[in-house]
Amino acid sequence: MSALSRDDVAHVAMLARIQLSEDELDRLAGQLDQIVGWVGQVNEVAAADVPPMSHPLPLVNVTRPDEVRPSLSQEDALANAPEAEDSRFAVPRILDED
Repeated sequence: MSALSRDDVAHVAMLARIQLSEDELDRLAGQLDQIVGWVGQVNEVAAADVPPMSHPLPLVNVTRPDEVRPSLSQEDALANAPEAEDSRFAVPRILDED
């Protein structure tokens, strides 16, 4: 018997704004119960001497230094623009002013 009921699955689906059929609720109740069980197994194996980590390998963020470099002038940037207005790109309005 599943520890997670159909009502539990329906509640989680409602929170996630997912519409599920009756068959999907039945099927997912068992699947989610298995997932919760597997997470429980991982929690049992986790030892106090193992530090929490987000990735098993040490990762270093590789970025270049933020240095000022020459770039396009405003006129060059707008040279091929379909429309420009007040020294800026002109684009169609997508939002109302309300």
